[in-house]
Amino acid sequence: MTEIQAGIPLPMRRVGFDPAPELLALREHDRIARIPAPGGNPAWLVTRYEDVKAVLADSTRFSNAAALPGLDEAGAEQKQAVAGNLLLTDPPDHHRLRRMLSGQFTIRRIRELAPRVERIVEDHLDAMERTGPPSDLVADFALPVPSLVICELLGVPWDERGEFQDRSARQMDMSRPEQERAALLYELHQYLTGLVVRARTSPGDDLLGMLVREHGDELTVAELAGIALLLLVAGHETTANMIALGTFALLRHPDQLAVVRDDPAATEPAVEELMRWLSIVHTGIQRTATTEVDLAGVTIHAGDAVLLAFPSANRDPEFVADPARLDIGRGEIGHLGFGHGVHHCLGAPLARLEMRVAFPALLRRFPSLSLAVRDEEVPFRVFNSVYGVAALPVTW
Repeated sequence: MTEIQAGIPLPMRRVGFDPAPELLALREHDRIARIPAPGGNPAWLVTRYEDVKAVLADSTRFSNAAALPGLDEAGAEQKQAVAGNLLLTDPPDHHRLRRMLSGQFTIRRIRELAPRVERIVEDHLDAMERTGPPSDLVADFALPVPSLVICELLGVPWDERGEFQDRSARQMDMSRPEQERAALLYELHQYLTGLVVRARTSPGDDLLGMLVREHGDELTVAELAGIALLLLVAGHETTANMIALGTFALLRHPDQLAVVRDDPAATEPAVEELMRWLSIVHTGIQRTATTEVDLAGVTIHAGDAVLLAFPSANRDPEFVADPARLDIGRGEIGHLGFGHGVHHCLGAPLARLEMRVAFPALLRRFPSLSLAVRDEEVPFRVFNSVYGVAALPVTW
């Protein structure tokens, strides 16, 4: 089998926008390999599209309901921080929680949010224009836009956004000790518990207020805080990195950037192709096999940990032709950028809306947008569970 080198965990290895060659080599030769997982314990890494999709579709034999790394040592209070997190539950409990939330992410509800998303985007573009170039697209646009959207959705006071932004960014930094990451998760949960207590006293028109009014007797305070934590972190970290990294990718492909800028019909397929090509979530949640499973000729035993390599799966030539090429006209709808099966991203419609608004608005406001530094000077986020760039200096 392919030898796995030490250093950066294999699923997180990238060369710029691309999965590392050794990850792609593993996909072509072995499909599945035993590797060290976070914490040093071994896990099976699944790399091909069909195999990854099969695991995602089978929540019975591949369970999400396992403690996060470090929580066993962190104590009961930190363990409580995972309550209500849909990604860490299996059916039927998962279905119970998702049913209560699904109404907030319907097509109708997202359409209602569209004018506010457009206003938030325009406000930040106005601020960039007033300040003038150069600008850090991450700090001035990509991060604050989804942060403000999710703050409004959850009823988080805007003047408190720095608290969760800082903690969530540090908690997702895989280079930090597991114990520290578990503690940061607990701190975020405690902050959101305070919001839940306020919402129970005086429920507003936001998502937390809705959950309190309609399902307050069914959900504990810990579960409400866990739901908010998942949406808060997932709702701004992932979309922020897609906006920044997606813009960088388009700047590297100016012909395709021009299409997104000038043709409104091109935005939707462009977002889907960028999701496939960039695959900013390396592996997502670690699964645990509940029984012996034969997958691609490999026997996975009950209790074995399983990781899914989304970057290699989304660039599998068995899934899409010429997978290493960015082609915004391709519009593949079968990518795994939002997952698959019962854990398909609940907030995908909101993320798609934000990207469909942000990309063309940015490119039309600044038609001469370009990098303010050389390509090789753009700092990528290494050792982070969500891939992206730490900063993106631009000018116009």
